[in-house]
Formats: sequence, C-alpha cells, structure tokens
Amino acid sequence: MNHDNPNNNQLPSYITSAVPNPPGNRAPWYKNTAPTYAGIFLWFVFWDSMASNGLSTGGLGAMLLGIVLGALICHFLFYLVPGLLGLETGLPLYVVGTSTFGAVGGLIMPGFMMGVLQFGWLGVNTYGSADALAKGFGAPGLYYPLCVIWALGAAFIGLKGIQYVAKVATYLPLIPLAVLLLGLVLFGSSAGNYKPLPDVTGSGGGFKSMLLMIAAIVGFFATAGAAGVDFGTNSRNKKDVSMGGIVGVIVAIVITAGISVIAVAGAQASGVVEPGSSLMTTALSKKLPAGFFAVIMIGLTLASLPGACFSSFIAANSFKTVMPKVNPFISVGIGAIISMILALTKVAGDLPKVFGVIGASFGPICGAMVVDYFLAGRKWSGPRAGVNPAGWIAWALGFIVGILPNIKGWLNLSIPDVPCAPVAAFIVGAVVYFICAKAGIQTPVVPMPKPALAAK
Repeated sequence: MNHDNPNNNQLPSYITSAVPNPPGNRAPWYKNTAPTYAGIFLWFVFWDSMASNGLSTGGLGAMLLGIVLGALICHFLFYLVPGLLGLETGLPLYVVGTSTFGAVGGLIMPGFMMGVLQFGWLGVNTYGSADALAKGFGAPGLYYPLCVIWALGAAFIGLKGIQYVAKVATYLPLIPLAVLLLGLVLFGSSAGNYKPLPDVTGSGGGFKSMLLMIAAIVGFFATAGAAGVDFGTNSRNKKDVSMGGIVGVIVAIVITAGISVIAVAGAQASGVVEPGSSLMTTALSKKLPAGFFAVIMIGLTLASLPGACFSSFIAANSFKTVMPKVNPFISVGIGAIISMILALTKVAGDLPKVFGVIGASFGPICGAMVVDYFLAGRKWSGPRAGVNPAGWIAWALGFIVGILPNIKGWLNLSIPDVPCAPVAAFIVGAVVYFICAKAGIQTPVVPMPKPALAAK
C-alpha cells in the first residue's frame, strides 16, 4: 500500500487551500526561530523548579550533564527534522503531518491535539502567573481571582489582540534573563561547595537524577519541537534551521536551566535555603528585600503574558482548521475554562505530570515524523489518503509507553519504571512507524495540487 495512487486526487480543503510561505517572507534565524525558542525557555515556570529533578540526590554535576543531554535531544531528535520539513514545504504542521497520519487523520493528529494541549499550557501559565503575583503582593488570597482573570484575559487577547502582544514580546524576555543573572551573581560562587543528600533510594542517584532532568526538559519541549515545522517555514535555508535550533534550543536550555540549578545549589550550600529547597525564586525571596522581590515576581509574571496569549492564539488557529464551522470564541472559551479549572485546583502546578502528558502525546508524533522523513529520502512525501495506520499505531504504542509513569502515580500501581518516558515514547513511535512502513501498513500518497506545492 505504499505506492502513489494517481487516481486518488481528493484531498480535504484545508490541504488544497494551504499556501506555502514564499521565500521573500523568510528571514535569518536570529530574527525568528532563535529568539522565539529562547523566549520559551526564559519563561520562569520552565527554569524555576529545574533543581527539583534530582539535585538533592544526584548532585550538581549530574544535573548539568542532564541539562546538556536534554538540550541535545530536544534539538536533534525533536526539532531538526520538523524544522527541515517546514523549510522544504513552506507549509504548517497540520498539513505536513498528513504524510504521517493521513489527510483525514491529520486533522486530529497533530492538528486537534496541538490545539488541545495549548490549553494545558495555558493552565500551567495561569497557575504560575497567579501564584507569582500572589506572592509578589504578599496576598495568597489573590491566587483564585487572579486565575480567573488571567486565563480569560489571555484567551481573549489571543483571539483579538495578539498583534499588540507581539510588539512587546521581544523585550519582555529581558526580565527573566536579568533575574537569572541576578541569581547567578548572588549564589553562583557557592555552588562548588554543594553536596547532595544521601540517596535514600540506593545507588545510582546521579544517573537517576540525570534521567529525571532529561525527561523534564524533553517533556516541556515536545510540542514546541513538533511546531518546528512552523518555525521552519520562516527559514531561508538549512543553516537557518540548524542555527535557530542550536542557539534557540541548545544554548537557551543550557543557560536558563543551568543557571537556575547552579543558583539553587549555591543557595543551599551557603545556607540561604534549607537542603532540598528547589525553587530559585524561593532562594531570591530569602536573600532580597521584600519590596524588590515583589517587583521581580510581578516582572516575571508580565513576561509570561505573551506565552499565555500565544497558546490561546495557536489553539484558536488549530480549532479553526479542525472545526471551521464552530465559532472560535466558543471553542477557545471552553478551553480557557478548562485551563482555569486546572489552575484553580492546582493540578497544573504538578509540572512533572503535566510535562509527562505532553511528552507522551508528542514524543511519538515527533518520532514517527522523523522516520517518515528519512524513509521518504529526506524529504516530505506528501499527504497520505484517509487515516494512515502506521502513524496512528506508532502514536498509540508510543503514548502508552510515555504515559506509564503518570498512570503508575495516579493508580498507585506496582509496575516497572519507564526511564526518561518522553524519550522512550519518541523511540517507540519511531521504531513502530518504521516496522509498519516496511510491512506496507500505509495508505497511498495523494498527489498535491500545484498551488500548494512547496515554495523553493
């Protein structure tokens, strides 16, 4: 079933109407891909709790090694091929994904899935922002009304005023960068004296902590990796794709997560915070005057607003494609309410579980897309008819593997641990797609109409 079928020229309108981004609209990596990705990792919800991934038992060296390996995995496994596909085709993810999941299946995976998970991100953003503002004002009771205001406000701006947010988003990341550098200055010199707590789980604490760190970073990045297709549509050549990832992903992860872990280690070693304390902002609260700390938390929250608005904007675009007859205010409004509930109940604050769900969902998507790219001769094969079984089988089995740690925690089951679950989900998705493709379990490629062919 692998051969092109020239008689099957029927494709959904969302594919036939897609127009590639022309070369004239593209720009150097340092004007789009790199700063956008770097802005994602400068979000304080990402770096603030990095030390919670095993610093107490694994030690600083294991943490830093995990950060570097996680950054390399994000770039080379999750981002690079989607970025190259975007460069080649000039088409968005929900179109490019049809070569892996089929012209009909692509509406749900990755199209609808990307939109749904954006509300998970909005929930995390709402939780982190409301919590930071409440701490900044020294009024814990503000948390709940702030959750409502933040989630609904970000959703509305994402729908109606995203162009205004984009104008200031370039400068707001300077706030978390300044906070990170402040933490490095205050605590970095003491980090060399840090000593981990005894590993109560037995030997191998450093290795386990390294895997925890990799899983946290990859789980956080998984959706953004698949979105590399959309970033790639703005790239001029392969160098732009590569450099955008090297600087925006690898360097940005190493700097943000690395500084945070070093600062927390230094704060513990110098006695500023108790052993086991894992938040960099907690260390800052112990060291800085209350008024200055409040300004920092308010600044970090303001810097989070573009991310919340962009999540709503991406979700709206996904839903417009998948459900064109549904008013975006209804679909996004329902999603915003769900985000609000996740924040109000503080479910969105359990970052390992949130990142676990995201990694389990998009790990196998990226894995299958990477294999599909290489099997097609390092190019986009074009959309496949209907629902492509190979993609869906690969996703389902990869998702099951990736979500096992969450299921184990939710149901308190005695099942073996899945090490570095988001990466395991990627590997399973890749291997299963390869096997299915070689076994012929694929629908035929449908020729694209000329107007929607790649712009090169």
